[in-house]
Parts: sequence; structure tokens; C-alpha cells
Amino acid sequence: MDTWTVIILLHYFLLASSVQSAPVGSLSSLPPAFRETAVEAKTLGEKILKDIPAAHSATVNVFSLDSSSQTSNLQMMAASMGIPSSPVLKALSEHFTLDMCVSRMLAGVQMYQNLLEVLSSRVKGLEDLKVDLRDLLNHVNKLKEVAQLGSDVSDQNPVSDLASHLQDNYSIQVAVHVTLTQLRSFCHDLNRTFRVLTTYRP
Repeated sequence: MDTWTVIILLHYFLLASSVQSAPVGSLSSLPPAFRETAVEAKTLGEKILKDIPAAHSATVNVFSLDSSSQTSNLQMMAASMGIPSSPVLKALSEHFTLDMCVSRMLAGVQMYQNLLEVLSSRVKGLEDLKVDLRDLLNHVNKLKEVAQLGSDVSDQNPVSDLASHLQDNYSIQVAVHVTLTQLRSFCHDLNRTFRVLTTYRP
């Protein structure tokens, strides 16, 4: 095997290795505006986490925010009322791309905005969270726009029939409690993802 053949084969081998090891939707190729928007979104996510306990105290007196009692019963009730689980966020990889990640962020924030819209018609104390989620939705939409990601996510509003299940004060409190505890968990996942998105340098 002559020298040029070895060089060419080595070149293709190194190129293939770098492609396979590079994260899909490499953050280093994104414009500075993406990181700036991710930083702002993370700040909003942290604000929502700080505001959830106050919102819970103002709207729920049957359960504490950190109560682990009756968890399975509450989950069953939530499912029967049509309260969906949060979209799952994973570490970026070739199997979970930046496009998929931002799409799930968008779907989750929109979902909780819809839930709070329904619940705030029955209780007072959720307005600040609604505003924060609206602002967060705008920032996640901007992430998608700046990164020129796909546009296949639509607002399917999976909670449109929740109102019909809010028959009494107890069912309302269950719905608010489950929604806020799920939102808190989702925001923790969001902020972990935002930390990853803000660590890159162009």
C-alpha cells in the first residue's frame, strides 16, 4: 500500500470518527444569540421554580407541595382528569437531537400554560406563573428560530376537557396540586438542559 493511499484512508477514518463522536446539532455551530436566549430562558425557569411554592400555598390547602402521601391515588385521579405527564427531556445525543429537545421543551411549556389557563378560571393565585410560562414559551420559540430547527410542533392542547372534570373544590385542588408538582419537576429538567445549552462557546 503506497503512502498516498494510507494518507487518504487515514483522512477518511479520522473524518468518520469525528462525525460519529460529534453531538448531533453541535452547539458550537450555533450563533451567540442561541446561548443568550438559553441564559434568559434559564433565568425564567429558575423564577418559576421560586414562584411555585407561593402559588401552591395560595391555591391548595389539602396537600403540601412536598407531600408524598397518596401519590399513586393522585396520579390515578390526574390521569382520569386528563392531566398528561410532562414530555421527557434527555441528554443530547444522536438519538435525542437538539431539534427533538427544543420541540419537547416547547410542547411541555405550552402544555402547562394550557393547564394553568383552565385552572386559573377556578382559583386565584396562578397569574404570575401564567405570565412566566408565556414569557418562557416565547424564549423557547426564539431558541427554535435562532437554531433554525424544524417547525413540526403544534399546539394540540391535550387538556381541553380538564374543565369538565373540575366538579368540586377537592378535584380542583387535586388538579392544581398535581399540575404544580409536575411543573416543578419539568422545570428542574428544563434548567438542567438550559445549563447544557449555555455552556457552549461560539
